[in-house]
Amino acid sequence: MIGYLFLGIALLSGSVKGYCGKKSGGGLTHSSDAMLINAVRMLFCIFIGLTLVTLPHGFQALRVDGPLLAISLLSGAGTAFFTVTWLLSVRKGAYMMVDVFLLIGVMLPMLLCFFLFNEPIRPVQWLGMLLLLVAGLVMCTYNASIKGKMTPTSLLLLTLCALSNGVTDFSQKLFVKTLPEDDPAVFNLYTYAFAALILGICFLLLRRKERNAPDLQAPRQILRPIIGYVAVMAVCLFLNSYFKTLAASHLTATQLYPLNQGGSVILSMLMSAILFRERINARCVAGVTISFVALLMINLL
Repeated sequence: MIGYLFLGIALLSGSVKGYCGKKSGGGLTHSSDAMLINAVRMLFCIFIGLTLVTLPHGFQALRVDGPLLAISLLSGAGTAFFTVTWLLSVRKGAYMMVDVFLLIGVMLPMLLCFFLFNEPIRPVQWLGMLLLLVAGLVMCTYNASIKGKMTPTSLLLLTLCALSNGVTDFSQKLFVKTLPEDDPAVFNLYTYAFAALILGICFLLLRRKERNAPDLQAPRQILRPIIGYVAVMAVCLFLNSYFKTLAASHLTATQLYPLNQGGSVILSMLMSAILFRERINARCVAGVTISFVALLMINLL
């Protein structure tokens, strides 16, 4: 039961993060802008992580061994690519569409945990995973009905977003399976440190490539109007990742990740209809309904 409580907190913080991400992504004009916003968000997360780790345990708690750093690097790379592709994806397509692709992407950590950690997947759960794919196809037609035909760039962004999110989720499970005695707050701290480093390097490289663009804005101009959203996103990102890591200690990958993303899809549908005024048609409802049935099959049957 405690695992589902942790997951509920992660879902709520993830929804707030999604709202702020949608609001802060509207003013982006270049890829380097997305790198900058997310690099600053990771710096906020590092500050939160340092506070949580050093206040109760002191700076000696920052001394970690190689395995934790390696898993944190994997998690940081996944987080860096996920945050950027997510931000770019919600600009190019329906907000709901992004979460549906992430729902399909949960099959990556499920399959990896099945093969590497022998976490069982029963036949009815395989069928539930197949239904998730069907839900994704239905939602693709929904996206086309309100945003037009999906471009190859949009499809590539959504695919990369789903895969990088799957890598991040798997790294959490890898951490709790291989380093069960280590502090999740330390793991998350180093995750954001590596993510900030990767995003910072990518920002500098892209900014150099875009330096002659006529509408290129200074970092201060980009951040000033949205810094509040970025700060809230950072807090919610840390809470989402921290509590999902805690939930991974109590739930199998087959229970955790489909339920997490399925709950996110349902919350996103409400948010997209109420706050973002995206039209919810029969295909959207059908896609979400199929996803919900799949989740029941995976978690209850």
